[in-house]
Amino acid sequence: MQRRTLLQSLPATGAPFLTAGLGWAPPSHAADDAPAPGPAWTRESPLTAADLRSDLALLDRLYRELHPGLLRYQTAGQWQHAVQALDAHWARRAEHRLDTAYLDCSRLLARVRCGHTYANFYNQKPAVAQALFAGRNKLPFTFVWLQQKMVATGGALPAGTRVLTVDGVPAAQVLARLLPLVRADGHNDDKRRALLSVDAREGYETFDIFHALSTPAGPEVVLTVQRPGEGPRGVTLPTLDLTERRAMSLRPRTPPSDATPPWSLRFDEAGNALLDMPGWALYNSDWNWAAWLDRQLDAVVQARAPRLIVDLRRNEGGLDCGDAILARCTDRPLPVRADERLVRYRRVPAELNAVMDTWDDSFRDWGDRAEPWPERPGFYRLRPADGASPGSGETGGQTIEPRGPRFTGALQVLTSSTNSSATFRFASLVREHRLGTLIGGSTGGNQRGVNGGAFFFVRLPRTGLEVDLPLIGYFPSGPLRPDAGLTPDVPVPLTLADLTAGRDRALDAARRR
Repeated sequence: MQRRTLLQSLPATGAPFLTAGLGWAPPSHAADDAPAPGPAWTRESPLTAADLRSDLALLDRLYRELHPGLLRYQTAGQWQHAVQALDAHWARRAEHRLDTAYLDCSRLLARVRCGHTYANFYNQKPAVAQALFAGRNKLPFTFVWLQQKMVATGGALPAGTRVLTVDGVPAAQVLARLLPLVRADGHNDDKRRALLSVDAREGYETFDIFHALSTPAGPEVVLTVQRPGEGPRGVTLPTLDLTERRAMSLRPRTPPSDATPPWSLRFDEAGNALLDMPGWALYNSDWNWAAWLDRQLDAVVQARAPRLIVDLRRNEGGLDCGDAILARCTDRPLPVRADERLVRYRRVPAELNAVMDTWDDSFRDWGDRAEPWPERPGFYRLRPADGASPGSGETGGQTIEPRGPRFTGALQVLTSSTNSSATFRFASLVREHRLGTLIGGSTGGNQRGVNGGAFFFVRLPRTGLEVDLPLIGYFPSGPLRPDAGLTPDVPVPLTLADLTAGRDRALDAARRR
């Protein structure tokens, strides 16, 4: 079950929120009861070495005993060396700043190479988030990384403008400095670059946070830029605060509904159906997305559209909404490969429960559902819960049954390195069952499996910082798979010329095929 998270049973309020999703979320209350280091939180708030080292020892124990993917891409010795190095670093001084401690923690967690393992921006104590993430230190434009090139897409710089230096630092060096801080599955650096691009769609942008915390960013930024057809020149621009960054978003920050759906369907002049789905993170939504999608697919079938082009390029994942599309594109049941669902424990030691929140306390004690798995010593194989339904993430595999009037045209799926979890799974199923064509960029995610499905939100008691701890590891059976996402059937990489001209070659390729 490759997905970013599985949170169908997450309460509507009062629980930590895992993703920015569609730009709308309930309030997060993670770590509200953690002690503050002083009268008010600031970037410079002191955290004592004793407190940091105590929390590090706890984090180390929790990850070694509970994290199913801790050693998927590293050895036990490599992890322990990293923990000991950070402990020694923190021991050298009596106090450390909140911002540098957060960066140190992020760098350690990124070593796990898991897309669900990080000091979650959305689950920090509100005062911590305000201190670390809300300052006036954000670049006043949106941009993408084309390998090591930073290219503006809007805002204070025209689309297609190359940013050569940021406050005197070459853009490639800025990227190299931030990559080791960023979550992603395995060695899929395309996914890390996607997270470090800024499109103002998320509540918090990964680049905004890590760049501002790792450099003395202030109310102005000095850039060297090169606009299309011009030579390099210097420019000084005012930076943005968090409110101004969020104001750049073109997405409505209202709960999704039939009146304000986050997805759209339109037909082009050739009769092709274009279904744009920028996100599937609908865990806390009351919107009946399945009924809306059914109506749109009915319209596609009735119109006898020659192509259904599903644009997932901005979609990181969420629920398995794509199954409803696959059910319309087949006349036979589609088996879904059942990855082994493995956990590291049967019952959480009682003394650890107090520092961890979750939305389902059954995660604290798997009971007889967790059976020793001799193929991987130290792991338990997780059996489905009684009464688990297909698509719930509990079945360890499922079958997608044909449903409704069948679409018999060509299915084209536009992909990018943003895709992971549910959208990576969807792309995998399209390819495995030869239901359509993948067009665009390589996906995020990883063919070797991911971690997720159930989570603890760890409230480190001495510092108040929060880290996410995924509990179920999904391990594909058979030969070892590539440590990479999926390469599309028709690769159409984004180029500087495309951005400058406002050209969408991936969509053009889908319309031509």
